[in-house]
Amino acid sequence: MKIAIAVGGAASGRKRDWEDQVAFVVEAERLGVDAVWTAEAWGHDAIAPLAFLAARTSRIQLGTGIMQISARTPSMTAMTALTMAAISDDRFTLGLGASGPQVVEGLQGQPFARPLTRMRETIDIVRQAFRGEKLRYQGKHHVLPRPGGEGVALRLSQPANTGIPIYLATLSPKALELTGELADGWLGTSFTPEAAQVFTDSITAGAARAGRTLADIDLQVGGSLQFGDDVQRMIDARKPGMAFSLGAMGSGRTNFYNDAYCRAGYSDAATEVQRLWLDGKREEAAKHVPDEMISRTSLLGSESAVTARLRAYRDAGINTLRLDAAGKTVADRLDTLGRALDLVRSLASE
Repeated sequence: MKIAIAVGGAASGRKRDWEDQVAFVVEAERLGVDAVWTAEAWGHDAIAPLAFLAARTSRIQLGTGIMQISARTPSMTAMTALTMAAISDDRFTLGLGASGPQVVEGLQGQPFARPLTRMRETIDIVRQAFRGEKLRYQGKHHVLPRPGGEGVALRLSQPANTGIPIYLATLSPKALELTGELADGWLGTSFTPEAAQVFTDSITAGAARAGRTLADIDLQVGGSLQFGDDVQRMIDARKPGMAFSLGAMGSGRTNFYNDAYCRAGYSDAATEVQRLWLDGKREEAAKHVPDEMISRTSLLGSESAVTARLRAYRDAGINTLRLDAAGKTVADRLDTLGRALDLVRSLASE
């Protein structure tokens, strides 16, 4: 199993802590971490930090986790990906996601309807560009060149590069099927190894339509990591974050994170936490998060307990585990990450 880390996210940009994040990534590479992903919500964008990290690292894979397809045209997405591959010596992975209606319509001012069709069209156009072809496309959302004007079909001036992997961050069954059909990898969230089939069955179905198998797709999910004896304290500390995902990562009608947890067997809890959050009762919402939802989406406790969780992810078919290492300082986080890497290496001998 490979290990990845991430920087950025919804809260990024609030603190001028970029140098600390860079130091963490540089040392994580030295420890043997395989990949770093830059999140993009409504804080830092995904590309600028990754370009900086490309100059400060030499081996670690650099991925967008994710670039929002509503924030860029497909041609600009392709241009950016080809540029990142060029400046990083082909260490770049293009991670794409549809985001949700609140961000797409509220922040980007784009319609959210038919996100899967938009994703498919985006991938089609991006791969045309990767192949070095002139961009001609007739889709429901994207038409190139634009009809009735002076535009002509253009080929990007950058050399073709068909080796750039495309990963998708998806959660709904149909979106997971699209991942299996078209993507090189899956950037999963809201995942518990005990309910892996909720996600992998749909990915497998999509892969089969394309003549592939689940083994052809890099399955990557994230988990919070912390060593220590007071596991209950660790669980309680993570409940507000889970309540945020269940209640705030989407509207009352559309919350893909909440829906995924419902399909994994937490329907009653997820629905109640969302209701409390939307009613403005955030502390009460956090208290209603079951301990099990935290313990099954995290790696907490003693080294033996963390090893057991690592084994559970591995046995569920996860190829890459994206770890959010706890710690008050960069040194603390690196120490936590290093201990986990040692445990992963010990599992490799099993």
